[in-house]
Amino acid sequence: MSDLPAPRSSRAQAPEQGQRALPASLRRNAPLVPVDSAGGRALAAVIAILAFLAALCAGGAELIATSSQQWRSDIAREVTIQVRPNAQRSIQADVDKAVALARQTPGVEEAQAFSREESERLLEPWLGTGLDFNDLPIPRLIVLKLQSDAKPDFEPLRQALRQQVPGASLDDHALWVSRLSTMANTIIGIGIGLVVLVLVAAGLAVTFATRGAMAGNREVVEVLHFVGANDDFIAREFQRRFFKLGLRGSMAGAGAALVLTIILGFVTRSWRASPAGDQIEALFGSFSIGWRGYAIVVLIALAVALITGIVSRLTVRRFLNGNG
Repeated sequence: MSDLPAPRSSRAQAPEQGQRALPASLRRNAPLVPVDSAGGRALAAVIAILAFLAALCAGGAELIATSSQQWRSDIAREVTIQVRPNAQRSIQADVDKAVALARQTPGVEEAQAFSREESERLLEPWLGTGLDFNDLPIPRLIVLKLQSDAKPDFEPLRQALRQQVPGASLDDHALWVSRLSTMANTIIGIGIGLVVLVLVAAGLAVTFATRGAMAGNREVVEVLHFVGANDDFIAREFQRRFFKLGLRGSMAGAGAALVLTIILGFVTRSWRASPAGDQIEALFGSFSIGWRGYAIVVLIALAVALITGIVSRLTVRRFLNGNG
């Protein structure tokens, strides 16, 4: 406590000064607000848990954002043409004609037609294996891969297909891209909302902890006022101590979230050859949040620590002003 301000002369000479003993927490070099007490350790644990949850929500939102961007990019680069069988026409001739028309469209890099066997295999997940598809009117698919950053106009191709290949239809997957964007934005919004709620919860926890610390150190505050300390000095002491406590707890929680993310990444990579691993990789990619995700987690940890310090300062000032 060597940085205490000088006593006020009007109060330092008061006769009660020699009769009042300093509390134990005001001994030389002792902190005004001890952080290693049972209450401080409990608050650090609560902050660590909240920071862990906030980091998981932010990392999940970043993972969904990256995966959805990859989904939309992959879907937007492919267009499909479906050629339905017609008893009065040769379906193979219609497929060849549709492929020729697609390759003439500007912006189309490649046009690949699925064979009948490949089209039948696409139906097996829904209809099962071992079925005889010879009597079924199986449509044929043509996959068009677009050039990078190309935005071709498919209206001329649609008109040509209607005129020259009856029964053929073109799907640019715009509906799927819109649905994926809506789903991803909704999940990201929920993740951001959960992060905000966790930060608010951290602020409330610090508020109650600061009020408890002020109530437990009321005698200390009175002595500090007696020797000339102003409200700013007391608020800075609480802010400094609670910031250190919040930084310790938030770094522990954010570090645990990063470790869990790394472990999940290793687990999903080890399952890559299994059906479950393939499904997880299809949904979330390699389950890696990348450098931007790690930066977001670190920023959340710093934000929790800053909120801890600022809220404690404001709570102390409100308490000292008689509003707490």
